[in-house]
Amino acid sequence: MSQTVETATLGGGCFWCLEAVYLRVDGVEAVESGYAGGHVANPGYEQVCDGDTGHAEVVNVQFDPARISYREILDIFFAIHDPTQLNRQGNDVGTQYRSVIFTHSAAQRETAEQAIRELAAEGVYDGKIVTEVLPLDGNYFPAEAYHQNYFAQHPNQGYCSFVVAPKVAKFRQKFAHRLKAE
Repeated sequence: MSQTVETATLGGGCFWCLEAVYLRVDGVEAVESGYAGGHVANPGYEQVCDGDTGHAEVVNVQFDPARISYREILDIFFAIHDPTQLNRQGNDVGTQYRSVIFTHSAAQRETAEQAIRELAAEGVYDGKIVTEVLPLDGNYFPAEAYHQNYFAQHPNQGYCSFVVAPKVAKFRQKFAHRLKAE
């Protein structure tokens, strides 16, 4: 591991999906599910699910930039969720499931905005990309312990089998070169 670790904070639907993928990415040191972007300090899952706190379900992805770039982190992000769905991913509906990139620096903001411009210009998606790019500004709170490493602990749970597992499979297929050695 290099001396430098950077953090990406991403929301693209249920945090269980994003966490399950990023835990498998070579160069990622740690992943934590949490809540960001709201107006309530230290919210709980039920509060966030009610949709009144303004938080999105997110993952904090700590990565080694000597092994994987922030742009590659974003390329995976855009491949494993639908950034054209406003305030939802599939059957998960509400502002807590919005597509959002919370940036930690001006460089991250520019990289995220450039990635969105390039994807739009390439016509990768049929619809307009609605992913928000916002400064994190310290507005992040870890989710409860039972949400951490959820997919690994509950692979046969219904949501994990039908929603999380296909996203992990899609990542494995599209980004096989980025898989951690198991």
